[in-house]
Order: sequence, then C-alpha cells, then structure tokens
Amino acid sequence: MALTGRAALLAALGSLPVGIWEPSWTGILAVNAPLALACACDFALAAPVRRLGLTRSGDTSARQGETADVTLTVTNPSNRPLRAHLRDAWPPSSWQPGTEVAASRHRLTVPPGERRRVTTRLRPTRRGDHQSDRVTIRSYGPLGLFARQGSHKVPWTVRVLPPFTSRKHLPSKLARLRELDGRTSVLTRGEGTEFDSLREYVPGDDTRSIDWRATARQTTVAVRTWRPERDRHILLVLDTGRTSAGRVGDIPRLDASMDAALLLATLASRAGDRVDLLAYDRRVRTLVQGRTAGDVLPSLVNAMATLEPELIETDARALTATALRVAPRRALIVLLTSLDAAPVEEGLLPVLPQLTQRHTVLVASVADPHIADMAKARGNPDAVYEAAAAAQAQAERHRTAEQLRRHGVTVVDTTPDDLAPALADAYLALKAAGRL
Repeated sequence: MALTGRAALLAALGSLPVGIWEPSWTGILAVNAPLALACACDFALAAPVRRLGLTRSGDTSARQGETADVTLTVTNPSNRPLRAHLRDAWPPSSWQPGTEVAASRHRLTVPPGERRRVTTRLRPTRRGDHQSDRVTIRSYGPLGLFARQGSHKVPWTVRVLPPFTSRKHLPSKLARLRELDGRTSVLTRGEGTEFDSLREYVPGDDTRSIDWRATARQTTVAVRTWRPERDRHILLVLDTGRTSAGRVGDIPRLDASMDAALLLATLASRAGDRVDLLAYDRRVRTLVQGRTAGDVLPSLVNAMATLEPELIETDARALTATALRVAPRRALIVLLTSLDAAPVEEGLLPVLPQLTQRHTVLVASVADPHIADMAKARGNPDAVYEAAAAAQAQAERHRTAEQLRRHGVTVVDTTPDDLAPALADAYLALKAAGRL
C-alpha cells in the first residue's frame, strides 16, 4: 500500500543508506540530518501560538441541564497558516460525564491574517458560576512533524441557573388561582374579603352569601362572590444550614427547596402578591426585595444560582430576627427547612411565637422517599430492622410536624417531586380561606 504525507516522508528518511554497520558519528549524521532538517523546517513553518488573538462571545447563562454555546474567535496575525488542535478547558461539571473530550477539543485552520470561530457547547450539571480555564493551542507545520504549543487565558463566565423543573405544574395552579379570583364561571363564597360581583343563587351556595338588598330589587335570589386579597406580602426563607446539604435522591435538599420556592413565587406574583426572598444560616446569604411582578422570577433565579449549603448549624433566633426586619408588617412567611427533631425543637420552636403572633407561617420540608421504601421492606431480618428504623424516623417527623401545627403553623412535608405542587396548593388553600 502506498504511503503518503508524513508517513511517506519518514519512510524515505529512514531508508537512507548507511555505509557501515557499526555506529559512527558519520552514519548517525547521514541518517538523522535530513530528518532534523525536515523537523526544523516544519517547526519554522508552524504559525506562532503566542501572537494569536483570542476573544469570546456567546451565552452568559443557562439553566442546569440545558446547553450553553460559547464561541471562541481565533485571529491569526502571522504570515503563516495556522493548522492547530485546540482545547477549550472548563470545569468538569460543565459537561455531562464522558462528553468533555469531544466537546472541548477542536481542529481548525486559519489562513494568514484571517480569523475563524469554534463553538464549545457546555451542558452544566451543577448550579453556580462556571469560569473558563486556559485555551491550549498546538500549532503544526505543513508536514505535521513538529508543533508549537502555548496557552492563553480568555476569561468567560457562564452562570448556571436552577432548572425550575416544577414549572410544569404552573398551568394547573394558575387555573385554580383564576377560579379563586372569580375570573371563571366557578365562583365560590367566603374565600376572601374583597367583594367581586353578584350572581344568581344556585343550590349548594352558602346562604350567608345571599345579598338580601339586591334580592329585593330583582326577581331572583342574588349572592355575593368574593375574591382573595391581592398585594399580600410573601417572604420565602431558605434555610442554607447543614441540614440543607443532605442529598435526597440525586439532589441536595436545598435544590428541591429552591425549586418549590420558584413555583410558589411565580404563582404568588401572578396573584398580585409581593414576593421577597431571604437565604440564611448564620448570616444573610442572599436577600431579594422590592421586585416587580415581571422581574421577581429572574431576580430569584439569579440569586439562587450561586447558593450553596453551609456545613454549620442554622441560628434560628437570628433567622427569626432577620425575617421580622425584612417583613415588619403582616405577611406569609414560608420557611423551607428540615423537620429533623433536634434542630426544630432546640432551635425553631422556642422562637416560633415571635413569628406566629404577627405573621402567617408555613413550614415546608423535603422528605426522603427512601425512608418510605424502607418502611415497606419485609422478607428477611435485615429488611425488618430497616423497616422498624424507617417507621421510627417517620414517627419522629410526624411528632415534630404536630408540634408546629399546635403553634398555628401550616406544615408541608413531602418528597422532592411532590414538594413544589404541595406548597403551591397550601398557598392557594390559605388564600381561599382568607388567611392572607
């Protein structure tokens, strides 16, 4: 089979005759001098790496699990063509496992005085700010025998936002909200204090909703419809202490809490309520206040992107004092925290009356679905012991939840997949009951 290109050249250079069998400087030079000359020429003809101009453009944000395209423009100012292999390095969490090599390495050819673009497609697996590392370029000569290599720092940051997977529940929750607001034909009585309109009485309506004066002016019985109050204040409080770092399934508890908070914030802003966010453990990690309805979701998502659990015990007393400063007037305070017995009994319960005497309080917690699976296990002694341990853990959570309810707190305790819709339902139930 015929050899071409670099392989043919090396074969030709390697086949040069040697006059003697014994090694000698003359023989070595006779063989290696042409090869050394070819390498030197190849090196000289390779485009210089240090003089290359590199700039970036493209996406600056993306949701976790979605793609972000970052374009690198390479300008070749030399009078030699650039034939190069390029590696655009990013943190390992910028790609799905096993895809980094294919996504970060590129081949390109740039004629003298021209520019070319290569695009690196990221698919981040973690929230936060992902910053680019070095761009390494290996420039080859025309024969491919020798190469120049160098690295450039070309800064770029892609902020990876929470995925907000619970947004799929938003249409059904908004339909329920429109029902409560009286914008559909299903109007109910007594669920709010703001008068909406009059309609004809139908069997099943609460007789307390009858408007006797309006009835006296017409031939049919008229009833009043009400709608929930608007412009209420909702304060979302994320506990970022050590309990939020525990993983439930594939994600930390904090991530599940943030997803539920985003659904509730979107729903509440559509209802005309004001939504603020406080993330706290022993100090304020983030605070979002005073955003308009159209700006609240982008602001919350951007603020949550860089939040990480802190491996310290949350100071419940300081958290309560901070929440009261952020919400000086009556509000719904939604505390997304753990229902573990010790942190609640020693930290939250002693200071809870300070919140409940002024505000409506809702506590939401992420339950581990593995515990429920363990409680159902049978068949061998190990499984029975696991079931007993799971039943004890469930009993402790139920007891802790009952302690909170006795203080007038609404408690939502469910698995990560169900937490967001359950929290939204609890909000709508409070709104329907006129407690906001």
